[in-house]
Amino acid sequence: MASLLISNGVVVTLGETGRVLPGHDVLCDGGVIAAIAPHDPARRAERVVDAAGKVVMPGLINAHTHFYSAFALGLSKAAPSADFREVLEHMWWRLDRTLTVEDCRVSALVTLIGAVRHGATTLIDHHASPGAVRGSLAAIADAVIEVGVRACLCYEVSDRDGEAVAADGIAENVDFIRRCQRERGPHLRALFGLHASFTLGDATLEQAAAAGRELGVGFHVHVAEAAADQADCVRRHGGRVVERLERFGILGPGTIAAHCVHVDEREIAVLAETGTFVAHNPQSNMNNAVGTANVLAMLERGVRVGLGTDAMTTAMLEELRAAVWAQRQARGNPSVGFMEAVGLLTRANPSIASALWGLSLGEIAPDAAADIAVLDYDPPTPLTGDNLAGHLVFGLSQARVDATVAAGRVLMERGRLCLDLDEEAVMARSRELAARMWGRF
Repeated sequence: MASLLISNGVVVTLGETGRVLPGHDVLCDGGVIAAIAPHDPARRAERVVDAAGKVVMPGLINAHTHFYSAFALGLSKAAPSADFREVLEHMWWRLDRTLTVEDCRVSALVTLIGAVRHGATTLIDHHASPGAVRGSLAAIADAVIEVGVRACLCYEVSDRDGEAVAADGIAENVDFIRRCQRERGPHLRALFGLHASFTLGDATLEQAAAAGRELGVGFHVHVAEAAADQADCVRRHGGRVVERLERFGILGPGTIAAHCVHVDEREIAVLAETGTFVAHNPQSNMNNAVGTANVLAMLERGVRVGLGTDAMTTAMLEELRAAVWAQRQARGNPSVGFMEAVGLLTRANPSIASALWGLSLGEIAPDAAADIAVLDYDPPTPLTGDNLAGHLVFGLSQARVDATVAAGRVLMERGRLCLDLDEEAVMARSRELAARMWGRF
């Protein structure tokens, strides 16, 4: 792999120190950062990205998204929905049943190109295509490798489409997890996907839990996204969602519990005790009118909470802003939630991604992953380590991403993709496939 020099930028390290280093170079070699040093015009590398007048920061990490939802953009055939269950029945479950394996691959390409354009280099995906389960993760993985980012994939097992589809979902997870454990390449990782408690019977949940335990992996599951999930769990299983998942051995430090909007104090305690990672998705929760997760209470009790987009956007800094506003609106207090929301993106997301890859992600430091975003940002006020959070939320979030680097490879420079794919052809194919899918929908 060619050496890479990000030259003469304002380096924002994030990580534990959160330093701001004007006029610094970042030298990358072998897919990792080799050195950070004051700019030296004589410093050379096989590839140089000029970052003069720009901010150099770690590539952004998305803790929960759905690549398959790309074809929903502009789809207007779904009936109006009165609650979250109807959102699923009228829109998302109709959409995912229509997807082909090629749809899965192309929708992933579209989403990943968008991620590169917004400086996101690591994404944790949660996939569903009940009409095309087998081979779907391999197709998505092909897209991930083609674009060059990092992605952790899973297939969401559910009983909603019948026993055979649930069995295929378990097998798809098992096969892909084994592939990732065998290959251990820089781009792909896997978790064991589950939809949600209210679409999983005990028999299927036990089979999935046993398979996950045997493989030694964590799970990725929607948890109490809407109040109906809790009501169903109490009615059918005699307890709450987090308690049920704990009983089946689903929770733990390698597991991602997405949403957790309707968890009570006892469930928060269990999430903390088990070390389970929670992915907060504020824009999606507001869009679906399911409420706002009590992130502050979870953090106060020691729960690891990160930030996802649930496919509402590929722009993580946009989602960061929404996380701040959502906590303040929910509390009715304009002075809460700011640093906590910033920490979801800059500290918690790197922790789960670093554990998955066994490599330091989300910081610019020697031996950390060479995953970098260069933003076209000339701050109108002083930019320091002390006020960095303010610049992230109110300034950098509005800046154009100039360059994106993942695993030491330049994916975009000067706003132009540097990929071995034809973006225009990808978008044309996406429009063609989406139109066909809309017809089946």
